[in-house]
Amino acid sequence: MIHNKKWLLGSMLAFSVMSGQALAAVSSAEASRLGQDLTPFGSQKAGNEAGTIPAWTGGISQPPAGADYQESGDFHPDPFPDDTVLFTINARNVDQYREHLSDGVIAMIETYPASFQIPVYQSRRSHAVPDWVARNTKENAISATVVGEGAGIQGAYGGYPFPILSGDSEQKAYQVIWNHLTRWRGVNITRKASEVAVQQNGDYTLVTSQQEAFFNYYNPEGDESTLDNVIFYYLSFTQSPPRLAGGAILVHETLNQIKNPRNGWGYNAGQRRVRRAPNLGYDSPIAAADNLRTADDTDIFNGALDRYNWTYEGMREIYVPYNNYRIAQEGLSYDEILGLSHINPDLTRWELHRVHVVLATLKEGERHIYAKRRFYVDEDSWNTLLLDQYDGRDQLWRVSMAMVKNFYELPGVWSTLEVFNDLQARRYHVQGLDTEEPNTRVFSDDVPSRRYFSPASLRRRSVR
Repeated sequence: MIHNKKWLLGSMLAFSVMSGQALAAVSSAEASRLGQDLTPFGSQKAGNEAGTIPAWTGGISQPPAGADYQESGDFHPDPFPDDTVLFTINARNVDQYREHLSDGVIAMIETYPASFQIPVYQSRRSHAVPDWVARNTKENAISATVVGEGAGIQGAYGGYPFPILSGDSEQKAYQVIWNHLTRWRGVNITRKASEVAVQQNGDYTLVTSQQEAFFNYYNPEGDESTLDNVIFYYLSFTQSPPRLAGGAILVHETLNQIKNPRNGWGYNAGQRRVRRAPNLGYDSPIAAADNLRTADDTDIFNGALDRYNWTYEGMREIYVPYNNYRIAQEGLSYDEILGLSHINPDLTRWELHRVHVVLATLKEGERHIYAKRRFYVDEDSWNTLLLDQYDGRDQLWRVSMAMVKNFYELPGVWSTLEVFNDLQARRYHVQGLDTEEPNTRVFSDDVPSRRYFSPASLRRRSVR
């Protein structure tokens, strides 16, 4: 399949002149660095001086040789089975490693000194993208711009919009977050997975759903002109527990949420009615998460940027969750994954990586339960790997973690589990549990009709 990116340069130029925006984010000469001293997605190809972060040499673009992996939906064998723990950071030695730890990880160690620790492994830069995504990313570099105060983007399609950051601190912050929001995660995905809210005594109830997403921004049959302001379409059908079974949610995630806020609908099985869900955004609580996750916590962060002031704080080398194949292995029981106060650290893998650090502080006059958020965004995949969230007293409140790995069939790095730790309530929430299912998520290049993700379709499919 050939994936093309088509541009309406004349109209873009006219818009740029009228709005006073520059057409190109970076010059053609700067963009030519992509695939040279920079990776195709904009990170530094070279490792660090200490040798603790390796050079990027292509990432993982296929299953390991001899692995028992046949097709998308199969669980992914660990491509690094012989790697062992180099050292473990815990309450006894945390001071020795503070320079390379986020505030949230330090707080987790200090809050749970007897149980939380991070096993550190050799760093492996496993992210990769298809050639067509790399080509589009290179084109985006010289055409993509931020619209307004981070409200949206234009001049980008089918690749990372800002592989090379430019402009002032605020513009760079916007660009990092938009790279996260539009990062490569495939074209079409289906999965059956569970989420849980783990109580202080360790009890939990699975909320299981069938989920489907079509990433319209990566539609192989489209281009920027066909986006219709929609990044992706998302459907979720709840299957258990009985009190929630039969309910469903439909989301049209918009590219510019100020121009056109996220469109959401919910299906109530008891009433057999589809209703608009106007509050499915910002800090609206999520019932299935027992209010441990807000609407814009999903995917670590999603939605509009308008309630915060944004600052780019530069790059750091810190220990982050990466290449987490062990915690996603087929047949692993949820009881083994879910500890009393946090997920089982023995099943996790942490590595030293470079990350972009972005600070979001609540604007005066705006409302959100988080007064401040600090993002740690992977230089390679543009996934937000860690997120520290503060309350109105400037106290660290919640620590979000994306347990990422490379999905061979994309190829690309994406989260296999997302974990939301509430330090004050001493509870936590996990999304993406599927190791007790017969399959993990399934990717395809299928392009559904617009009607497939319509409110009318939501009701018909929910009734079935």
